Amino acid sequence: MPAERNTRLEEQAEGRIKSGAAGRHILVVDDDPDMRAMLANYLEGENFRVSAVADGRAMSRVLHERTVDLMILDMKLADEDGFDIMRKLGSPPEAPIIIITGHRRDEVDRVVGLELGADDYITKPFSLRELLARVRAVLRRSGATTQRHARGKKHKRYRFARWELDMRTRRLTSPASEATPLTAGEFNLLAAFLQSPQQILSREQLLAASRIHDEEVFDRSIDVQILRLRRKLEANPSEPKLIITERGAGYVFAAAVEVI
Repeated sequence: MPAERNTRLEEQAEGRIKSGAAGRHILVVDDDPDMRAMLANYLEGENFRVSAVADGRAMSRVLHERTVDLMILDMKLADEDGFDIMRKLGSPPEAPIIIITGHRRDEVDRVVGLELGADDYITKPFSLRELLARVRAVLRRSGATTQRHARGKKHKRYRFARWELDMRTRRLTSPASEATPLTAGEFNLLAAFLQSPQQILSREQLLAASRIHDEEVFDRSIDVQILRLRRKLEANPSEPKLIITERGAGYVFAAAVEVI
């Protein structure tokens, strides 16, 4: 049995996918072999294809060779910083990311991970059922759960105040025709504004749209996201013209929006 288990872990470390497995492809990055095996076994049992690797180098190889629908990344790897790995992935990353963080007291890890583009987080210790629920929720929100949804999703571009956001490529182009990088949370937040221009959106609506948890500790994170987005869009972020604060109600995207 130990020999069979070691063989399996070696195959996963090389990014090989279980033969005949159906469903979406999940990439697990964790340096703990027991954790990798546990997550791979459980997710494969739920009809996902799984590649489980120990470090950023192996992760890059899998991303280069195969399409990945979602990544699960432990932020506390033995010889690497999970934050550095996320930075190397770029913004936005090519697949949604769920980060695994330490104890619930590690608020900084969660906040930084979300700001770097993570779509969700889960803290240790966690149940496999909770992880599965989060995986399915992230895939559902990203539009990656079914081929029918992918086929039915129209390629949209939004234009506003000489800016343009391409929903398929997630590319934001400035009036000077320059690409402006967005984190996953910033992209989702801007998309929510552009889909409901000149309407008051409550903090709860924006928290849900940007995929930030609405726990008390994160309630102020929407303000951080708004500030960051203003710094990228506004000529003078201290006197915003596009994203207007409606005190006690939420925020309004004031510009006219054209869908093309």
